[in-house]
Amino acid sequence: MLKLTDVTISYKNVPTVKNFNLDMKSGQIVSLVGESGSGKTTVIRAILGLLPGGGKVTGGQILFEGTDLLSYTQNQWRKLRGSDISMIFQDSGAMMNPTKKIGHIFTEYILTHEKISKKEAWDKGTRMLERMRLPSADHIMDSYSFQLSGGMRQRVGIAMGMTYQPKLLLADEPTSALDVTTQAQIVRQMVQLRDNYHTGILMVTHNLGVAAYMSDYLIVMKNGKIEDQGTREYILNSSVNEYTKKLLKAVPSLGGERYV
Repeated sequence: MLKLTDVTISYKNVPTVKNFNLDMKSGQIVSLVGESGSGKTTVIRAILGLLPGGGKVTGGQILFEGTDLLSYTQNQWRKLRGSDISMIFQDSGAMMNPTKKIGHIFTEYILTHEKISKKEAWDKGTRMLERMRLPSADHIMDSYSFQLSGGMRQRVGIAMGMTYQPKLLLADEPTSALDVTTQAQIVRQMVQLRDNYHTGILMVTHNLGVAAYMSDYLIVMKNGKIEDQGTREYILNSSVNEYTKKLLKAVPSLGGERYV
C-alpha cells in the first residue's frame, strides 16, 4: 500500500532524513519510535506533502498504491488528503480554529470533499462523533475546541480523520498530550479502526509502551536514519541494537514489572 524507497528529506539543502525505507501493507500498524529530533514527524509529513519551512524530498520515491506522490499537483493533493490518507495531530484541538464551533469546522471539512447540503454535512459529522463513542455529540458540535478536554479533542480529530474511511491514517504523537487513562482509550480506539475498517496506521511516538501494545512493526530512528527495525516481538525481545536496548531500558517500570 505505502512504499518509501531511499527517501532523503532536506531543509535548505541540508539532509535531515537520509535513505529512509518503508514497505507497509494494508491494515498494518507501523510505529516510528526514537528520541525527539530523530526525523519521525518529518517522514510522515513528507508522505502527505506537508513539510514546513521549505522542507522538501530531495531523493527517493514515495509510492501510495503504486502512484508516486511526489509527482502530485496541488489539486491532486487536495483530493487525497482527508479521503484516502488522513492525519491525526498531537493535539487536534490546537489545529482547530478556536473562534469556530466544532460543528462549523467539521461541516466545512465535509463540504470540501462532498457536494451535499450543510444540514447533511452537519448530520454526518454528528454521526461520526457518535461512532467515536463521544457522549452528547450534538453538544460537542455546538462547542468550541477549548471547551473540550484533551481526550475529547483527540476523538474529534480521529472522527474527522476517519470520516471517509481512509486507507492510511498518519498519527503524529496522538496520545502524548493525554493522561494515561485517556491514552489507553485512544489507543484501543485506533486499533478498533484498523480491525473494523482495515485502515493502515503509521504512527509517530516516543512512547515505546504505546508502540509495543498496538504495532505490528516498529522502526527505530536516530539522527534522521533508521537505526533498527523489525516486528514487535523482535524489537522487544531479540534486538541486539544498543540504541534500541537503551530505549527499552528507559521505559518506566511499576513494582519491578516492565510493561513493554
